[in-house]
Amino acid sequence: MTMKTTKTLKPADCDIKWYLIDATDLVLGRLASQIAMIIRGKNKPCYSPTQDCGDYVVIVNADKIQLTGRKLEQKEYFHHTGYIGGIKGITAGKLMQEKPEQVLYKAVQRMVSRGNLGRQQMTKLRIFAGAEHTHQAQNPTVLDIAGKNRKNKRSV
Repeated sequence: MTMKTTKTLKPADCDIKWYLIDATDLVLGRLASQIAMIIRGKNKPCYSPTQDCGDYVVIVNADKIQLTGRKLEQKEYFHHTGYIGGIKGITAGKLMQEKPEQVLYKAVQRMVSRGNLGRQQMTKLRIFAGAEHTHQAQNPTVLDIAGKNRKNKRSV
């Protein structure tokens, strides 16, 4: 009787690609879930939950991303300074004005697993506030998130 074994793929076995996404008028949560799926490698047939087989994602125009409802005024991001009573908060609207790429980064980071593997996968995410990026040499494939579902793009 022959033994059936499961083949575990290594990151060297998967072909790593680069994707370019224009975030103009895209909804934050829907975009973040698509990005998290790509950098984890869940869109590939060679997906393994214990290996980093994800692709690189370059986001441009992060300052033009849209939030639904009243999230610009009501959603808050918190951090602690390390001192007693040192919890600080900032609204999503103010953070979008100061560091628009941080809003998208936090949304994707909270969808990726916590731990060493998640931190390694988050290094594959490159976010730029403007239309210019520094990864032309990698020839990223343009990915149309807005065309996948009509709810992904919000008209202002």
